[in-house]
Amino acid sequence: MVEGVEVARPQEAARLDALTLRSFYIVRHGKAGNPEKWVGEDRQRPLTKKGKKQAEELVDLFKRLPVSSIFSSDYLRCIQTVEPLAAARRLEIKRSPSLEFGSGLEGLGEFLADRALDDVVLSTHGDIVFELVEDLVAREVIKAGEGGYEKGSTWVLEVDEHGVTERARFIPAP
Repeated sequence: MVEGVEVARPQEAARLDALTLRSFYIVRHGKAGNPEKWVGEDRQRPLTKKGKKQAEELVDLFKRLPVSSIFSSDYLRCIQTVEPLAAARRLEIKRSPSLEFGSGLEGLGEFLADRALDDVVLSTHGDIVFELVEDLVAREVIKAGEGGYEKGSTWVLEVDEHGVTERARFIPAP
């Protein structure tokens, strides 16, 4: 070691990360009815019995995780997915067009870039989660094949002050 040059200790760097990174929980809606058989507007397509069970099980999944707020796509299946969690935490579900089908990573990025948000659940659709996973792989945050985007699954993202994901962890569907 060169005299007079200090090297940051790993413990200090880890503590700094913990202080500066914010968490987001990206939840793909639970199992919903078949869109081919659904008569009516797709926005109103509800969760199936299995999807409702997945939604109930999210309460246990999040039991040890801090949650400050819950946002959802306005599609019924996304709202139904986080209703039990919202009820358990006594939180309002805030609806956002930025999480709707077809909004892409730009919509998700609006939340990640908002420095006022931390420990936030975002209930959204498979197309957005698929794009997220592709982006995480492209930026080498995760390796190809780590995690997925199945219905009812969750991605835990830790983002920096600019909304850039530094770490990601996949939680399979309950």
